[in-house]
Amino acid sequence: MRLLSHNMLSSNIKGVTNGFPLRIEAEKVVVKQVDLNVRFLKNMFPKIEWKALVEASRTMGYAELPEEVEPSKLDSRDFLQKFHHALLELVLEEGALVCPETGRRFPVSKGIPNMLLHEDEV
Repeated sequence: MRLLSHNMLSSNIKGVTNGFPLRIEAEKVVVKQVDLNVRFLKNMFPKIEWKALVEASRTMGYAELPEEVEPSKLDSRDFLQKFHHALLELVLEEGALVCPETGRRFPVSKGIPNMLLHEDEV
């Protein structure tokens, strides 16, 4: 699971009001090379919850993103490469996503998160 996907996921358990961001428990992280697409990054930037991306990337062993960022940084090739790496090349291969409110663990296997809810959670 790429951090792009992680940044869009939240816990939908019945009664949960604070289901984002899901905490990552990483057992296996891999890096998969993806071609840099500057236009895509610039279009995605306003849609990304930056603090959640920074925290998730650090959990996965990548600490190169700044705590805060201004849109003007999108003119920096160095910044775009770091943003690209965190967003698209870091992949949570095995582990879990954890609801911040309930502690419910959603397993991630072979890069695919299982976000299915139990009957009593719907």
